[in-house]
Amino acid sequence: MSGRTRLALCATAATLLAACALLPLVMSINWLLQAAVLLALQSGTGALARRVPLARPLTVLAQAVVSLLLLTVVFASGQAIAGFLPGPDAFDRFAALLQAGAQDVGQYAIPAPLSDGIRLMLVGGVLVIGLAVDALAVTFRSAAPAGLPLLALYSVAAGLSDGGAAWVWFVLAAAGYLLMLLAEGRDRLSRWGRVFGGAARRPSGLSSSLEPSGTGPVAPVRTGRRIGVVALGIALAVPAALPALDGGLLDPTGGSGGTGPGGGTISAVNPLVSLQNSLNQPNDREVISYRTNSEQTQDMYLRIVALDQFDGTSWKPAERAITDVPDRFPVPGGLSSEVSTTEVQTNISAADWYKQNWLPMPFPATQVSIEGRWRYEPVGRTLVGDRGQNTGGRQYEVKSLVVQPTAGQLAAAPPPDATLAREFTSVPDSLPADVSATARRVTRGASNDYERAVRLQDWFTSEGGFTYDTEVQAGSGAAAISRFLKQKEGFCVHFSFSMAAMARTLGIPARVAVGFTPGAPQSDGSMSVGLRDAHAWPELYFEGVGWTRFEPTPTRGSTPEYTRQDAPAPEASGSAAPAPSASDTPSEDPSAGPSESCARDQQRLGECGAAQAQGGAGGGDDGPPLWSVVAVVLGALLVLGLPLVPWLWRTRVRTARLGSGGRTARLGSGGRTEADAAARTLAVWREVTDLAWDYGILPDESLTPRKAAERIVRVGHLEAEPAAAVHRLAAAVEQVLYAPHPRTATGLAEDVQRLRSGLRTGLSRASRLRALLAPRSAVRVAWAFSARRRALTRRLLVNGRGESRLDRWSAAVRRPGRQQG
Repeated sequence: MSGRTRLALCATAATLLAACALLPLVMSINWLLQAAVLLALQSGTGALARRVPLARPLTVLAQAVVSLLLLTVVFASGQAIAGFLPGPDAFDRFAALLQAGAQDVGQYAIPAPLSDGIRLMLVGGVLVIGLAVDALAVTFRSAAPAGLPLLALYSVAAGLSDGGAAWVWFVLAAAGYLLMLLAEGRDRLSRWGRVFGGAARRPSGLSSSLEPSGTGPVAPVRTGRRIGVVALGIALAVPAALPALDGGLLDPTGGSGGTGPGGGTISAVNPLVSLQNSLNQPNDREVISYRTNSEQTQDMYLRIVALDQFDGTSWKPAERAITDVPDRFPVPGGLSSEVSTTEVQTNISAADWYKQNWLPMPFPATQVSIEGRWRYEPVGRTLVGDRGQNTGGRQYEVKSLVVQPTAGQLAAAPPPDATLAREFTSVPDSLPADVSATARRVTRGASNDYERAVRLQDWFTSEGGFTYDTEVQAGSGAAAISRFLKQKEGFCVHFSFSMAAMARTLGIPARVAVGFTPGAPQSDGSMSVGLRDAHAWPELYFEGVGWTRFEPTPTRGSTPEYTRQDAPAPEASGSAAPAPSASDTPSEDPSAGPSESCARDQQRLGECGAAQAQGGAGGGDDGPPLWSVVAVVLGALLVLGLPLVPWLWRTRVRTARLGSGGRTARLGSGGRTEADAAARTLAVWREVTDLAWDYGILPDESLTPRKAAERIVRVGHLEAEPAAAVHRLAAAVEQVLYAPHPRTATGLAEDVQRLRSGLRTGLSRASRLRALLAPRSAVRVAWAFSARRRALTRRLLVNGRGESRLDRWSAAVRRPGRQQG
């Protein structure tokens, strides 16, 4: 294989490895297989063009033309001339697909469905990056700048992924780039002619156990490999070690909490970025499953975080101090003992794929039992993950209060504390005057804050003529609130933000809560919460009751009983038990959501027929195909198992060496010959040298067995028993090598175990793990593979008479007059 061909293959592999970072963005991986095939054809076109040879610009142009033809066949064959030549209709098709893909990217949450538009963007983007990498690295022979397109591809994935791409995708992309650099370095060296690496003599017999036969990689290649490995290690390790980077590439979700126990702050991050996308998902994937002993689950809202700061641009959580999670939460602020409350228990299971920093739980929680690194924010009574901790796959238990105030208690609430009122009634100067004017008009004639709050809620839900629509452009600023009050179309974000802002203009402390509505009951008694249950609602403060939920969004959630009439407190049933597999199996029942029979995004994807045939059930998600699940599982096992390969190889070799007669090498017994006994004893000695090598004692083939044993005892600081064991092993080897009739050797395997125990004594845990999981002697695998490859090459180049074909060709050149056979 020529150097340029090898470089082209490495460039293609580097592009595909970098493209793997895009896999978490969509639900299916079929696009990557399609991109791999098209990328291989594109690279093959470049190889043929360079072999002709064409000029470098013409080579790149040929690859671009072939790529366009391939995309036309795959995505616009019906509009193309003769099925593959792009014409005006084909380009119109491309434009329509790209426009639809851009809309899908803005509409769907990650992972998005693999629509034709998104598939064109992914496959076409990979081909463009692949063309740039191939042109720079192969056509123009400059592999280092080819890392820029790869970096762009990875950066897109890292920017679109929630919290950045996972560290494994970075490792794959970096490995592909380093592989391409090594291939280019090898190609440059090969153009200087054959490079001799100083072949070292490695004789057979005892010395062969210390070094492999043949030569290893030349010094520049070895140096390049070491530099690449060190650079990759630094890129992974340094961000994790520097506090300012807060985990770096190994922290996919980013740090959210403070540092150290009992301190830190929670940053003001807006969690509403994907709320509209969740409501518009074509498949209502299950996010949470829970069981509760409360008999009134219609009020079991799962609250994530409270947005209590309104700066005119958006509602967001304020930066507040966080502490360790207390065993028992303090009594909710402002709650009087005269208000009826019932403590209930809820056992919650989050889906493995649902990963975000705030913990969904009923409000107000009084106690939380959960494993992991979590911090407590007292004002909002929320839990936030610390240093990358998220909700993915978590099962936890929450005890919370069901607060049931009466209308009289809310109406008689005294004024709130001045400090609290000043913070939670603040509105920005940019808030349009029509917002406060509309609030005063709607609540005209109300005698107290409770009546004003109820009138605002009723005006939004029934009297004001508002329409619920999830496809209205989202907005959380002051201008968006004013626009919503005029257009009267929107979804929960508009309703909750507007009511909270209007309540603040009336002097009622208000904030916005974000989380999930109660979900839908299942046949096994659990409740299933899906993506379309994502919701936002206002919380208003009443002294004596505390923060109180209101529901201004029509057709969503449930209107609280205390805003309509007095209701008895709910009774608690038996203790709740978590559903063991609730987070693993998506619900087939619809969750509470809009009353539309079929959303517009479902109409576009052609899913309405199936939904109506199921009696209005939400779009079922049967999950990825079995083969993709198997491929992902095998890939995960491969990634997890690769670090264990050296340990597994050493274990197998050690077992073979010691089990082949190490316990007893008795001559003439059991049909064994002297040659068998000698081979088994030498195998045990090879295990001794490799074992010492694993613990840092480099082998020295110039030493006799006795001198080698003395060196192992001295360097390894062995005590009496291990030292005696290694000397006995050396004596057994000398008997085999030098005695005319070797004596019986017994207990060799036991002596090896004593030596191993002696070498481990006094070492740190890290050194012992290094010798176990990354043994130095495992390099023999690479040496053996290299030796076999050279032997195969030599066998192919030598004919049956032992003459080298290259030698015969050279002789023919020197003596052209003679006829060569």
